[in-house]
Amino acid sequence: MLKNILSITGKSGLYKLISRGNNMLIVESLVDGKRMPTYARDKIVSLADVSMFTTGDDIALWEVLEKVKKHENGKPSALDLKKADKQTLCDYMTAVLPDWDQDRVYPSDIRKLVQWYNILINANITDFKPIEEEKEDKQEVAS
Repeated sequence: MLKNILSITGKSGLYKLISRGNNMLIVESLVDGKRMPTYARDKIVSLADVSMFTTGDDIALWEVLEKVKKHENGKPSALDLKKADKQTLCDYMTAVLPDWDQDRVYPSDIRKLVQWYNILINANITDFKPIEEEKEDKQEVAS
């Protein structure tokens, strides 16, 4: 599901890929539903390509979002990002992902994670697993 959800450098929020054109993409904001073109000069990252540093191997963003969803019981996070200090953010991250790399994950990264989680939940996007993972889970249940 996260493959079509995009982050665009310089623009706040998250965007859903709607269509592709010549040298541009048409995206729709998950916050306000407005559509706009983005061009090759814009730095665009699919959330499926994002991962987070841990003390072991890096962990895919969808796994981190699943852990946040479990921690928040599927509801938006109540963490006040504007007032949260570094220690509050670090404590929150430790509760969600105990083995996160405190040297390479910055408070701004944690803020962005919680912000993205809230945007996705408020847009009714609650299934973060990639499609391949979903198919494997269904096959295991059928066995």
